[in-house]
Order: sequence, then structure tokens, then C-alpha cells
Amino acid sequence: MNPSVIVSRGYLSVCLSQFNPSPFLSFKSGSWPLQRSILLPNNVSLQRLSRKWVHQKTIVASLPERISPAKQLRQILKLPGVHQGPACFDALSAKLVEKAGFQFCFTSGFSISAARLALPDTGFMSYGEMVDQGQQITQAASIPVIGDGDNGYGNAVNVKRTVKGYIRAGFAGIILEDQVSPKACGHTRGRKVVSREEAVMTIKAAVDARKESGSDIVIVARTDSRQAISLEESLWRSRAFAEAGADVLFIDALASKEEMKAFCEISPLVPKLANMLEGGGKTPILNPLELEEIGYKIVVYPLSLIGVSIRAMQDSLAALKGGRIPPPGSMPSFEEIKELLGFNDYYEEEKRYTTTSRLSSEVSSNLYNIQARAQDDTAQRVQSPQDPIVEVITPEVYNNYGADGSRTPFSGIWSRKLRVKITGRDGFEKLDVRIPAGFLEGVTNIVPALGGVNLKELLDDAADEVGGKLLLDFKDTIGDRIQVFLE
Repeated sequence: MNPSVIVSRGYLSVCLSQFNPSPFLSFKSGSWPLQRSILLPNNVSLQRLSRKWVHQKTIVASLPERISPAKQLRQILKLPGVHQGPACFDALSAKLVEKAGFQFCFTSGFSISAARLALPDTGFMSYGEMVDQGQQITQAASIPVIGDGDNGYGNAVNVKRTVKGYIRAGFAGIILEDQVSPKACGHTRGRKVVSREEAVMTIKAAVDARKESGSDIVIVARTDSRQAISLEESLWRSRAFAEAGADVLFIDALASKEEMKAFCEISPLVPKLANMLEGGGKTPILNPLELEEIGYKIVVYPLSLIGVSIRAMQDSLAALKGGRIPPPGSMPSFEEIKELLGFNDYYEEEKRYTTTSRLSSEVSSNLYNIQARAQDDTAQRVQSPQDPIVEVITPEVYNNYGADGSRTPFSGIWSRKLRVKITGRDGFEKLDVRIPAGFLEGVTNIVPALGGVNLKELLDDAADEVGGKLLLDFKDTIGDRIQVFLE
């Protein structure tokens, strides 16, 4: 049986025996006993896939119903091992995370507050700003994104609105914490938490909002009570969050490896999130294998991207201030930047929708304005009959088309000229040019809107006529009048 390839929001799923909507690779065949599971980003080519896994067997693509971001995240949580998710803070950083091959990412309120407001993460960011930033991020990346929902921006009713807003913004998950307002960054001083009852009610409200929305968004319940109260309090709250319906548990700012182990031992069926705060937080920095051994399922890195961005910008500014530009190795080339941002893809797609009318509009807005810029923009003047008419005759081109006396299909009309006149819809003349009548290619270079006109046929019909003749007279899409005369 030919394999089918399921493409869904950033992942490929290949199955030889039956339709499999999960976002991991699975092969199974009776006489060909091969079964593997691997999560693939969407930039893996089918050719590479077939060579590596299916030994040149033909891959047939089929597109099933799109898998929701939340379902993708849930499938990631079911896969073995620990999964890493760097923090993004805008659309570009999210796209970079995806291109680097990570399976998911999350938004850091600390980083977004820094990048968007240049202010500390102390409650300045509002619900509306976080949702707006989140929509830009989820639209730029096709991997699941977990959104930082802070403390829900109010009471339980506000929490429900927050969860529903994050669902509409395209988030796969939402982190909700139990801090009072205004909140503080997890590894900074001055944190306070709400009561146990209010903290649990926040998670229950989030679960209700998910049900009411018909969504399966992943709810990550975070408690900051380890630093605000005690380890025992944070463990109690985590158990209560799990009973209230949280999908992932998160105690921030655990102070030792032993505390991390104690956390992973409670509610063993509920995945645990580790926060590896780079640069000097309260939690020990462990590698992914160590975290998996302790019992964590996902690990996030909140400061890497914003931190290196700040340092890189500082270094670049210092170089510019000293009269230098950043050295080549410190930044991607212009071509690499354009490729990353999708310029080449844009140009390819643009070709699909290019029309003659569009070319005409481009000419009117770009080429014709070259003459307009020569005029005084602050004063309108009436075109005088004595204004000179431009003649475009280049000896090299003239000779190339047989004007040196050789006989070509066009040599009979080289003694005559084409006059192209363009009058703007405001009545002012934009262009008046004469060129050799045989220089057809030159006409379309000057006025691309004539590219779809069979000028040769018009010239052949009028070649033997004595005196001038109006060959074309029409208006383009923006109302400019284009006239072509044979003189």
C-alpha cells in the first residue's frame, strides 16, 4: 500500500497501513516490519523523508482536517522524553524557534514586557496587549505556542475571558499563576499569592471556559507559593490544581534538585514543567537528560532569546558609534535575512497574481512619476504647446534593428516614428516620447502597459498609410489616458 502523508500545522505524519492523524511519523507494513515514531518539523522535504525511512517508496500526499494547536501540544506531551520550548516575544523570534527545529515554544511575559514596552515584568502588560502580541506570534509560527496568561487579569470571571481570548488568538496552551495583582516576575522579590481557595477557583474557571468554548487548550497551572510561603504550600496547591483539571503543573523558583524531585513525585500522571531561568535564577540549571530523569515532561527557557538580542544590539550600537559596522560573522547577510522573512516565497506567489492591469498601475505609480518629480510639487502648471517632445533614438539600438541599411522585416518602417503620449486623469501631461517605429521592445520597456498589445500587427496595417495615424487610445486602471501615434 502506498503511504499517505498527513500535513498539519507544522508536522508531517506518514503511515503505510492506515490513516493516522497524529503528528508523528509511523510506518507499518506486513512484509516490511518497520515501525518508527519521530516528530518532524514542516521543513523536512518528502524526498529526504522517503530516502531515510521508506527506501524510495512513492509518497502520496493527502490533506486531512487541520489539527488544532492544542491537540498538537497534547500529542507532544504524550511522546516519550522531555521536550524543550524556548521563550519567544514577537513574531520573528517565534519563527526563529520553529526554524531551529523546536516542537513548541511559549510566550514570556518578562520578554514581551521588555520588547514591547521596555519596562519590567511587574504588571504593566495588559490582557489586550498580551492577546495582540500572541496573535502575531501564533500567526507567524506553525508550531504550538503556550501563552503566558499571568494571573488571568482579574477574578474568576476575568480568567474565563482571558482563556477564551487566548483560544481565539490561536494559543495551544495558557499558563495561569496564583500571584496577586500587580504580579511580579517569578524569580524576583516581592511576590505574594492569593488564598488557596482563590487559586484553585482560578483553575476551575479556566477549565469551565475551555468547556464553554469547545476547545482543548492545555491549561498550565503555576504557583509562586514556594518563595511566597513554603515548599509544602506549593506542593499542596499543585495537587489541588491537578484535581481541578489542570493539564500541566508548574512550581516556579524551586530552590534545589531535591525540591524538584519532590514536585515531580506528586500527581505522577500530570506532566510537570521546569523553568530553566538562564543567567542566575533560583532554580538549578539542569540539562534535559537530568530533567527527564527527575520526572519533568517539558522544559522552558525564558531569557535566552531576549538576553542575546539585548547583548547583540548593544555590541552593534557600540560598533556603529565608533564608525564601524558589525563584522560579517556577527549578523546574517542581507540575502539570509530576506530568505528568513519570506521575500523569495512572496515573489514566487506574487507571480501567480500578476496581471496586465496591475503592471499598468505600477507604471502609472512608478515610471510616470519620474517625470512628475521633475516638476514643482507645490505648484500646478498648464502644459505649454511649446514644451519639447522627448525623442528616444539610440544609434546602437537603431543599427541592431537594420537602420544601417540592411533588410529586415522592420526596415520598411524605420523611417517612421511612434509617438507615445500619456495624459494624467488630472489633465496634466505625464509623458510624450517619440521612438523609431521598429523599436517595439523599447515601447514596452517605457510603457509596460502596452506589453499585451500586438503593436507589430497595428504597424503592419498602417505601414503604407501616408501621414500620421492614431493606433491606440485607451485609459489604464487609474484613469491615465495612453495614446500611440504612428508618424
